[in-house]
Amino acid sequence: MTALLTSVKWLSDLLPSRARKTEYDLLPSNAPGGSPKSPRACTGLRRISYLLSVRRRLRTLLVVLGLLVSAAGALAYYIYTIPLPPLYSRFHRAELALPQHNVSLLFPEGREGKYLWVANHASKCGWGNAMQELFLNAYLAYRTDRAFVFDNYTWSRGEEDYSLYNLKPIPSRIPLTALIRGPIVGGPFPSTDRTPRAVTPEYFYEVCPNRTIIGSYTIRDQFADPSAGTLIRAWSERMAPHQCVEVESSPPEVFDEHVFADAGRLLDIWPQFSQSPIVQSFGWSTLVELAFDNNREVFSPASPFEAPISSVPFSRGLARYTPIPGLLVLHLRRGDFKGHCYDVLAERSIGYTGFNSFPALPDHWSLPEDISGADKRNIYTRHCFPDIDMIVARVEEIRATPAGRGLSHLYIMTNGSPSWVARLKAALQARYEWTHVGSSRDMMFNAEQKYVAQAVDMLVAQRAQVFVGNGFSTLSGMVVMLRMANNVDPGATRHW
Repeated sequence: MTALLTSVKWLSDLLPSRARKTEYDLLPSNAPGGSPKSPRACTGLRRISYLLSVRRRLRTLLVVLGLLVSAAGALAYYIYTIPLPPLYSRFHRAELALPQHNVSLLFPEGREGKYLWVANHASKCGWGNAMQELFLNAYLAYRTDRAFVFDNYTWSRGEEDYSLYNLKPIPSRIPLTALIRGPIVGGPFPSTDRTPRAVTPEYFYEVCPNRTIIGSYTIRDQFADPSAGTLIRAWSERMAPHQCVEVESSPPEVFDEHVFADAGRLLDIWPQFSQSPIVQSFGWSTLVELAFDNNREVFSPASPFEAPISSVPFSRGLARYTPIPGLLVLHLRRGDFKGHCYDVLAERSIGYTGFNSFPALPDHWSLPEDISGADKRNIYTRHCFPDIDMIVARVEEIRATPAGRGLSHLYIMTNGSPSWVARLKAALQARYEWTHVGSSRDMMFNAEQKYVAQAVDMLVAQRAQVFVGNGFSTLSGMVVMLRMANNVDPGATRHW
């Protein structure tokens, strides 16, 4: 209401008010040599001035109204003509039709099986954040011999099919099978493993009419700063008497951001976690692998004798993603990450995330305690938001290492603007004669692949001979984790 009254007042102010009856006529001038003006002449001049003012202000009003109407029309045209994203219906249907969705199956599946549904899983966050939580939630279910209940990659939990991001429509939910495959999303476990297969929430609510709902705060409040291993043991004990467990939809998460930010708390589970089928049987979806194959010319042209990865039967899981000789991949966050680097990370003196902090990696975070504000900003600039000169210098350092020998193709995974990417490419090629330099901006996707492009970038980075990641990025951290689990030489995984 206040805004409406303000708008009405603003429009009324554009029109001048007639002179009030209480206003006085100008007095005749008594200046020497001057002749006094008659009241009639003064009134005529004021009337002419008034009419000109009305005309001028009416013209301004019409221009403003015209602009508002044009803007409204343009917005309506944009809304009704912009293509809407796909809703991945075929993936949803395939998930609902999984063979384990059968209450008559024998234990450990069916109506006698045990289930874990983490209803408060992350939403409205980047794929890196969602993926790292997904892996640990699935691992918790695996460790407790329960069927993991997997949901969509969720931006909005509402009923709307679409959400707005940067004023553009995006799918509110993407089925996980459009991104990944393996035991996390209902794929089979190894033949010697009796763990029940993952199911969807729809089946969970069918097979589990009587559920035990547990608030994660009841576990977290028992500890100050619990490690991932401590949380898994506590949850295992708490869930043991119950068949169907649903984690309450309210915060905190089972594994929150503080666990993922601290290598000391996260990596205590690494020896068992890295060898579990959750990790070793992981794979990217057929949609992602097809996008990878179709864009080989962008980052590293394939040999005529190399079979497309999307045509290879999915049997070896993680081991099928072998490094591509000669490929260097750089992860460079741009855009709003600048504010995150300086306003959040630097202000709080936060270091690398947990999966970016394996002891075997050559690059570790270090920040002197007595550092000045200017020096601190310079350090975060180099490691979190490097400029083009810093990037080129770092690439030259890495090319000189044993792991960097033979690098010939360079791929830049980035959300940077096309103009910035073009300047970076020119600077890199001026320093070294690369066979080819490509970037995320050069990739060609179909409608479904467009909204899983981050997963495609991750697959390219996972298969690099050398990967240079951002130590503060969870997306980089998941690439690092998958490379470490696949026994890629730690010296070939670097940071800025």
